[in-house]
Formats: sequence, C-alpha cells, structure tokens
Amino acid sequence: MLIEQIPNIVRWVYWRALWRGATNEKVIYLTIDDGPTKSGTQWILDLLDKYGIKATFFCIGKNVEMYSELYNEILRRGHKTGVHGYDHKRGLNSNSKAFYADIEHASQFIRSNLFRPPHGNISLSQLRELSKRYTVVLWDVITRDYNQNLSGDDVLNIAKKYSRNGSIVVFHDSEKSMKNMRYALPKAIEYWLTEGYEFKIIES
Repeated sequence: MLIEQIPNIVRWVYWRALWRGATNEKVIYLTIDDGPTKSGTQWILDLLDKYGIKATFFCIGKNVEMYSELYNEILRRGHKTGVHGYDHKRGLNSNSKAFYADIEHASQFIRSNLFRPPHGNISLSQLRELSKRYTVVLWDVITRDYNQNLSGDDVLNIAKKYSRNGSIVVFHDSEKSMKNMRYALPKAIEYWLTEGYEFKIIES
C-alpha cells in the first residue's frame, strides 16, 4: 500500500507535485515511463490505438536520442510526452546542479512542460525549483510492473485495486517490466472501460 499508493501525508508535504486528477471525474490518466524502446513502444502504441486511448509518455532523453523515430511516432499518434531525465538520474542521489543539468539535457530532445522525477526521487528544494518551469507529475497508482517478484496477475490486481477517479497510473516501457506490462496493461484497460472510466492525457 505504501508503494502502490503513496500516503496523503507525503502528498501534502510534496503539494507542488501533481499526484491525481479531479476526484469527481471518472477518468484515468494512463502514463508510460522510461521509453521509447524497440521492444515495447510500438506494441504499446498499437494497443492504445486499438482502444482509442491517449496516454502521457514520460520519456528518457537518451532513449529519445537513440530512437527518435519511435518518439516522433508517439507524438504523431496524438499522445503527450514529458521529460523523465536524460540518464534517469535520481534527485536525492545527485547534487541539484547535476540533476538540473540532466533534465536540461533531456529537454533538448523532449519539448514538454511536464516532468516526472525518475523513481519519484526528488527533494523539496528541487521540486520547488523545477515547479517554476514544469508541472511536476508523480502518481496516484504505481503498478510495480518492473518488479520481477510480481506476476502479471499481481500487477493487474494492483491496477484494479488502487485506481479511482482521477488516478494517474504508471506502467513502464522497459525490458524488466515488459512481461508484466504486456500481460497486465490490456486487461487493466478493459477493466477500466468496463467500469465506465474515460482516459485523458495530462495537461500542464
């Protein structure tokens, strides 16, 4: 529970970050972190097209530089993108100057006013500074699809159990999440649609 859905006290302390959308709207904000990748991005895009869904992709700058055609395809299909650092650098594990430089490097490849700190790892002073330029987006539900100790069904159950009105939900476009993500994401989408949820991208 403390991982899948961060406690309200933490959200209150980090109030400058966006954790959840409007609680009175039956909406899911689907977000995809860490891409683009050769193994996942095209599959995810085709899946979202199948259901007519738009998502917000928080991309790693070095991956965008490497797979620029996949990044452009994300945009071409009408999805929103956000900055997820160039090297996936953690704010609390870096001095702020290096952290900001990593984000600035990523912004050369990703034109967006949305930023998600890798691993949600950011200090209050870093959040305050970055909020001058970005909408800093965290999450309401993290599916933990990257966790090798979890099965696809475990990931699906997390998505179903913790999602609610306005949830910002995180899946990952990465090698270690691929098996669980490919299993759980389509089933989660079908569950949300059956429950009457709509899907929206995150606006600034």
